[in-house]
Amino acid sequence: MTASTDPGDRIVLDHGTGAQLSHELLDLITETLGDVYVGVMEDSAVLTVESTRLAMTTDSFVVDPPFFGNGDIGKIAVCGTVNDLAVSGATPRYLTLGMILETGLPIARLVQVLTSIRETAREAGVQIVGGDTKVVRAGEADQIYLNTAGVGVFSREPLRMSDVRPGDLVILSGQLGNHTIHLLSIREGLGFEARVSSDCAPLNNMLDGVFAKTAPGVVRSIRDVTRGGLSAVLHEYAERVGRVIAFDAPALPIQPETAMAADMLGINPIHCANEGCVALIVDPAAEQDVLAALTAHPYGTHAVTVGVVTDRVGTEVVMRDADGRESVVEELRGAELPRLC
Repeated sequence: MTASTDPGDRIVLDHGTGAQLSHELLDLITETLGDVYVGVMEDSAVLTVESTRLAMTTDSFVVDPPFFGNGDIGKIAVCGTVNDLAVSGATPRYLTLGMILETGLPIARLVQVLTSIRETAREAGVQIVGGDTKVVRAGEADQIYLNTAGVGVFSREPLRMSDVRPGDLVILSGQLGNHTIHLLSIREGLGFEARVSSDCAPLNNMLDGVFAKTAPGVVRSIRDVTRGGLSAVLHEYAERVGRVIAFDAPALPIQPETAMAADMLGINPIHCANEGCVALIVDPAAEQDVLAALTAHPYGTHAVTVGVVTDRVGTEVVMRDADGRESVVEELRGAELPRLC
């Protein structure tokens, strides 16, 4: 068995030289990715698309820790890119995969990541059409960094933040803070990771169900609730549309163990990164249809309406308590929670 495919082996600098070990590593990658990899080893992929309008996105992933209880950096990389395409209203089709591997990374860990990429790509219905691999010395990376770029096609009108109107409702598709708390619990040794799982998931199929059950235009806009959490998303909307956005604290879907761990860590779940939750801004007349479509999918069982775009001019985000009292939510200025995606 070659050095690059023996599960007991590790990544070495020669895996990045372009010589025999590089070819063996490439063989390992393509064999593990299996049917989701459709590249032909040319310098560029030649693709067929069924639309004159494309969505494109790219993202880099430096997760700490890169391996966690119910996922890893490979799963996050596919989900993050697929979800960025899906919230624009596009259907994700193709991904590229770039990997930076640190010398000493066990081959078995690389295979684990590639397996996660393969299984998540299959679930999302996307294909990997090209990629790149670089090897760096020990200490120059934290085991493995990934970059993915994605291409999606439009069969419907793209969703735009500028279409949001006063009176529109804010619906969350899932619970807040679980991804952050899961990773921080592992990192800090809190012991919550067995009860609080990361929400990392590809959401394009769930959103397709929403579009299928609603009339065009009633879903105004969708945002992925990732870095900066719900607070960052609502601040972005408020600034774009020039209206105060209010949300109800008692309505927020937060798992009790997540709330407990967040309190111990001195953080607020509204600022926490998620990897399987979106905020939908919808016409109030379509609220029940949207909620029904979301809760019919396994990734949307906790979907709930949490807020509204008010008719008040301004760029503030306000939180209402159980008695209706409002308090202004300040946007974070710095990185309270680094390297969670």
